[in-house]
Amino acid sequence: MSLQGWLIFASFWAVFVMSPGPNAVNCIRNGMAYGVQRSLWGVAAILTQATLFLLGSAAGVTALLAASPTGFFLAQLAGAGMLIWLGVSGWRRAARPLRDVPAAGRAIYARAFAIATLNPKSVAGYLAAFSAFVEADRPIAQQMLVILPTALSLTALSYLGWTALGAWLGTRALSALATTSIRRALALCLGLYGVALLWSALV
Repeated sequence: MSLQGWLIFASFWAVFVMSPGPNAVNCIRNGMAYGVQRSLWGVAAILTQATLFLLGSAAGVTALLAASPTGFFLAQLAGAGMLIWLGVSGWRRAARPLRDVPAAGRAIYARAFAIATLNPKSVAGYLAAFSAFVEADRPIAQQMLVILPTALSLTALSYLGWTALGAWLGTRALSALATTSIRRALALCLGLYGVALLWSALV
């Protein structure tokens, strides 16, 4: 990959992973509830999903998924249902003290991985990255040696930042009402993402 191609790809990927979405909302939520160290499980899950999707894109898997209307539709429905469920359950738990929320690492990892994997934005982003930035006249393996570390580094920085923001909010001397309001706002965002995804799948 040429230097110019790399700069364009890095700019695209930075915008892609730094724009607020379900992953960012979940990272803020994790940071508030568990602090940065425990929430690293969630960031690790996003990086796992990113690695799998990048390798899958290189192998043509995501293109096959996007080319299958039924498969993509079912993925959209699953993603919408999960986000709506997370939004409703998060709203109901918002009044509970933060540290009373279970903090098992594998549960944080599993939830974050599911949110990242069932987000159609991911499929669209990886397809865009490979269709627009991979150079057809160069071996894909060589380009992956540049694309993979670039994408994973920017992804890690982005979601570590969202997690740190959540942890900062969680450690501020906020009133119980303010904390509950923030957590309900985050839950509402997840639910609305799910409703929007469901709407886009059905219309």
